[in-house]
Amino acid sequence: MTRKNVDPADRGPAAGTEVSWAPLAEQAAAEVNARYGHRLLGLPGTWIGSLTQGPHPLRLPRRPWPEWHYWWQAHYLDAVVDSGFAHLRSGSRLAARAELQRGHALLRGILLRNAGRFPNYFFDDMAWLALAAGRLNQLSLRTVAKPARLAGRANTTLTGQLHSAYDDVLGGGIYWSRKRDFKNTPANGPAALHLARIGETDHARALMDWLRAELFDPATGLYLDGVHPTPAGRSVETTIYSYNQGTVLGVLLELGSPEDLRQAAALVDAVARNLGDPAGGTRLQPGGGDGSLFTGILCRYLALAARDTRLPAHTRRTASGLVTGTAQQVKGLPPRQLSDAVQRWTILSAAASL
Repeated sequence: MTRKNVDPADRGPAAGTEVSWAPLAEQAAAEVNARYGHRLLGLPGTWIGSLTQGPHPLRLPRRPWPEWHYWWQAHYLDAVVDSGFAHLRSGSRLAARAELQRGHALLRGILLRNAGRFPNYFFDDMAWLALAAGRLNQLSLRTVAKPARLAGRANTTLTGQLHSAYDDVLGGGIYWSRKRDFKNTPANGPAALHLARIGETDHARALMDWLRAELFDPATGLYLDGVHPTPAGRSVETTIYSYNQGTVLGVLLELGSPEDLRQAAALVDAVARNLGDPAGGTRLQPGGGDGSLFTGILCRYLALAARDTRLPAHTRRTASGLVTGTAQQVKGLPPRQLSDAVQRWTILSAAASL
């Protein structure tokens, strides 16, 4: 149901109850690393996140390996990088170096757990890891003034994979998986953002233009899930997912033309109208699993909008209110598995960055 457009900044904590988000984000980081993180097979210089809390065996059975989710690990890496940048902002360079080291180990663990290669079956997964690896490289440049070699290797490999996912079927866009029967916002959003960040702005804009033409819903101002090619033309999946709005928002801010910024401001307003929670912030996805990452992803990019002085002041206030309102919802929630633990960490880090 569409809600009335209420500025979420007006639904925040009452006066005198302001929260210091940075310590809560640090606590969430420590909890994730202690409860879910461990060396892969006990190997020095590696790190990985288990789906559920420990104890974590040093040896994995030959068959079957415990279940894992490549894209959960990518968001774990993004959260580690968040902590590294937070420590830099606070002047704690030694702590930032520790997070950089953990990020290197996690990327190495992902590589080894994925049979010694970065590509996998899903192009959206690869786009997420490319984004996280790119941010890890930036953290390395800021912290130790040199690039992260493994992150550079991941970026080169995964960028090539994303290029291969593009064709002219349905007028453009990249596929969700190697089955090549579905093009969607979950793949095109993060892929466009990655390409924009590495300087391939023409390709990023082409993906964004395709998304706008194929999957933008004027009735809500939000982006739909995806589209299948059919013998008759196309079949659209009309579900609206919160995290898709986040990555599109990130692309618009990264491209940054006046029209991009106008669309970004309108998208923040649309998120507030359609995805806001009456208690403040944005609605959380129930049920765990992949969905327990969705709101965290949205808040990551809302925080970028809240800090972007190119946007109107009321847009920044709205974005900020959505983030802090969501942080209020999750700060006392005990996580049940890696996805919602990383989401909680991501949301608290987003609030701490404002």
